[in-house]
Amino acid sequence: MAKSKTRLLFLVSEDWYFVSHRLHLAKAALLEGFEVAIATRIHESEFTLQSVGLTVFPILLERSSKNPFKEFRSILQITKIYRSYKPDIVHHVALKPCLYGSVAAIFARVPVVINALAGLGYVFTSRERYAQILRPIITTAFRLLFNRSNSCLIIQNADDQALMLGNKIITPEQAVMIRGAGVDLEVYRTTPFPEGDPLIVFAARMLWDKGLKEFVDAARILKDKGIKGRFVLVGTPDPQNPASASESDIEEWVKEGVIEWWGQCSDMPIVFAQARVVCLASYREGLPKVLIEAAACGRPIVTTDVPGCREVVIPGESGYLVPSHNAETLADAISELLNDMPTCREFGMKGRQLVEQNFAQQIIARQTLDLYRRLLPT
Repeated sequence: MAKSKTRLLFLVSEDWYFVSHRLHLAKAALLEGFEVAIATRIHESEFTLQSVGLTVFPILLERSSKNPFKEFRSILQITKIYRSYKPDIVHHVALKPCLYGSVAAIFARVPVVINALAGLGYVFTSRERYAQILRPIITTAFRLLFNRSNSCLIIQNADDQALMLGNKIITPEQAVMIRGAGVDLEVYRTTPFPEGDPLIVFAARMLWDKGLKEFVDAARILKDKGIKGRFVLVGTPDPQNPASASESDIEEWVKEGVIEWWGQCSDMPIVFAQARVVCLASYREGLPKVLIEAAACGRPIVTTDVPGCREVVIPGESGYLVPSHNAETLADAISELLNDMPTCREFGMKGRQLVEQNFAQQIIARQTLDLYRRLLPT
């Protein structure tokens, strides 16, 4: 059957991630006249994806699997989907989809391949031996798969761009800077700061490389000093990630009285409305959406001076940057904001302006759609 529209297919590991980070791109492409599909592992979002007009292909890809037979099966499954759907563009998001999708795209002869690394993740941030062994292997795979005439790589921050170009993984022409997934400014609005004991929010998957231990240690330091504040973890462990904390780790901190654990929250604007400060102490990021959302809500940020995180903060104007792996400096920066409400308000206003100018969903969607149009064969 002849195609009447340009076909765009997203490949993403998890359906919930696509809904939270990329669904607005799919909607924008549909409005532009694209036919849009997604291949992903299905958990609870299949109806949401179908209801907006997407064709859904369930896949078996597991982020944490190391079984070579399962991995080979996943590549074959993705190749079969590409051959049957015949997309004009495939848009891969995150490490495994980029690698496996690029292999499948070669065998299926997909005209345009877009790879988007949301960050370099566990393999490039962990100090564990397994990650160090994988790093050169993954880097070589990047060179072989990404440096092709029909492909480009979306990069979210200048540090990752320098790394990719410095290691000759891609050419300058293949590097495209699009800063994050975007935020809906109608959903994430500024609200007045609440009264009472200040709430310090750490919202992320419960991963060690998000700076989870440093945040808990900073909370302990400040509580030992008698500084009032409620330190809240928002999110859940991620068993598919080797860097995940366990529920028992978190429950121990709760029993100790160091933190509160709110688990997964579907309405983050309500969480930010209760916060005085939002904190993320990551070791490396692509571009952390939670910090952009917090800034959109007018909340000051304390985060680490590492790739990705530093892109979201104007130091001393919308938040503070501190060294990674350092609970003491993290605690000092949080303490400064807890004792200075005028600065909190000033930082919040500046953060909102920064998001409006750089990270609004409409900006990101337009940049991405322009990329699609530019790469399509004429």
